[in-house]
Amino acid sequence: MQRLFSTFPDGLPGAGLAFLRAVTAIPPVQHGIAGLWPVSQPLAIVHVAAAGAAALLLVGLWTPVAGVLMAVVELSLAVLHPGDRWMHMLVGALGIVLAMLGPGAWSIDARLFGRKRIQIPQR
Repeated sequence: MQRLFSTFPDGLPGAGLAFLRAVTAIPPVQHGIAGLWPVSQPLAIVHVAAAGAAALLLVGLWTPVAGVLMAVVELSLAVLHPGDRWMHMLVGALGIVLAMLGPGAWSIDARLFGRKRIQIPQR
């Protein structure tokens, strides 16, 4: 999994990536929760898939896979929802951006797959 990430930036770039993940993930989660009841069954499955990918992006777990999944689902919603087309296209583009940039140091991916420091004891 380490090969999917170039670096795990911390400091201001890491904070920027955490903010970008939150801004990208909150609208699909909100739409997924609010859009479950009045829509048909096939469209509800797409909303749940978008909310699931957004939840993964929010915590920074499997970020490249979740970003690509978010982009595919949001671009399909852009085709299926003519009224909200531009919002879905924007969130899909942000999913692709996050898939390319990676999760940052403030994510579960950084804890699971980040660089480890090995300390060799003195003899």
